[in-house]
Amino acid sequence: MKIKDKHYQTIWYERDSSFVKIIDQTKLPHEFIIKDIHNADEMVNAIFTMEVRGAPLIGGAAAFGVALAAKEKKDFDFIKKKGNDLIKSRPTAINLEWAVNRMINKLINVEVSNLFEVAIQEAQEIIKEDVGFCKNIGIHGFKIIEDIYKIKKDTVNILTHCNAGWLATIDWGTATSPIYHAHQAGIPLHVWVDETRPRNQGANLTSFELNNEKIPNTIITDNTGGILMQKGFVDMCLVGSDRTLYTGDVCNKIGTYLKALAAYDNSIPFYVALPSSTIDWEIDNYKNIPLEERNNNELSHINGLDDAGNLKNVLIYPRESKSFNLAFDVTPSKYISGLITEKGVCKANKNEIISLLKN
Repeated sequence: MKIKDKHYQTIWYERDSSFVKIIDQTKLPHEFIIKDIHNADEMVNAIFTMEVRGAPLIGGAAAFGVALAAKEKKDFDFIKKKGNDLIKSRPTAINLEWAVNRMINKLINVEVSNLFEVAIQEAQEIIKEDVGFCKNIGIHGFKIIEDIYKIKKDTVNILTHCNAGWLATIDWGTATSPIYHAHQAGIPLHVWVDETRPRNQGANLTSFELNNEKIPNTIITDNTGGILMQKGFVDMCLVGSDRTLYTGDVCNKIGTYLKALAAYDNSIPFYVALPSSTIDWEIDNYKNIPLEERNNNELSHINGLDDAGNLKNVLIYPRESKSFNLAFDVTPSKYISGLITEKGVCKANKNEIISLLKN
């Protein structure tokens, strides 16, 4: 997708320097910085600090992290250890563990001298696959938006939460991919963008993306969606996923569950867009999903520009106040209208998910 009319992916390997390049998302939207990642430890830090974030992207980043470990030391035990470090960097998004395990399994029987070349090729294959997956998600999701437009014959208003855009993937995004495809097809759109506290990924990233793609959008506080639905200002909700159980329950950015409840109460379709790599085929009870608790400073402090144009991090809470910062919640499958995947759209239930995605 585009930044100032120039195409970018979120992460790429530069063979001339042998470094991995990322867009530092902690500086957006105020500063656009491309950062070099030299080794696996730096990639662990980039994932943990959310310089790269979003389930598909951190899967791709972890794959490159394993490749950088192979470049650093041609020793399988060392590579496996760095893979475990990458998995621990963020525990909730299933793509991260999926990508590391895929990389390690690919390298098990590889000659020591070939470890890096095989690793970097596999990482780039994961990157390529994700671009294709997200593009196909957009093609399938576009049909849902198109059907709404055929009935409404006016601007389609979509509410989204957090950032499930191209900045959360490699390109296209998950929840934004149908939006981009509909926009390119000429369907008039308007997107309600949840601010998405505490890190403001909606305001800072989703709106930034949509502005660059020239798609009309309006930032709202996280608690505004319900009243907009009541007043008929929302035609559909479209969000991403960090982990979706094969039973259909969806773990996503904190606040997603409340949006699903509001949509359900107002008979508004609520769709989740995700690649099949986000499916958890092991856990069958959403209460067993590990929910990441992050540093309370993400709640108590906020980034912004001062009057002089300097990026500052400032305290907004009373110093003595306590806070609790869960990064994710879970939306039970009964509140979800459907899952939009690279293979098609299905109901959020065990039988349809297995039928569409298991093989």
